[in-house]
Amino acid sequence: MTSVPTDYDSARAALTRLIPLAMGDTGQARRVANFLMAWWNGPELGHFEIADMFGLDIDVANDITSVIGFLGQNDRGAVYIDGLGFAEEMQDVIALWRPSASAPQT
Repeated sequence: MTSVPTDYDSARAALTRLIPLAMGDTGQARRVANFLMAWWNGPELGHFEIADMFGLDIDVANDITSVIGFLGQNDRGAVYIDGLGFAEEMQDVIALWRPSASAPQT
């Protein structure tokens, strides 16, 4: 059985791999971007279909699992990706995949 680490450092390391992948133009990139945006603001940016895990390489799925595990183990309340130091990177992901959501409101 494979063990997926769920500690803070492992979650951050997973995010350093997931974010660049989400900036790509593949099916995996779309799935990873959907996961990140659902975590950031699901009601406005869309939700992550759990079945999308089936379309990911095992290493990518393990990275998402590491992040979810970290969030589930955290006893200090809600943790969002910007709180882990990735606010600018998330803005880039949103601008790429949901440009209307990142456009300034006039």
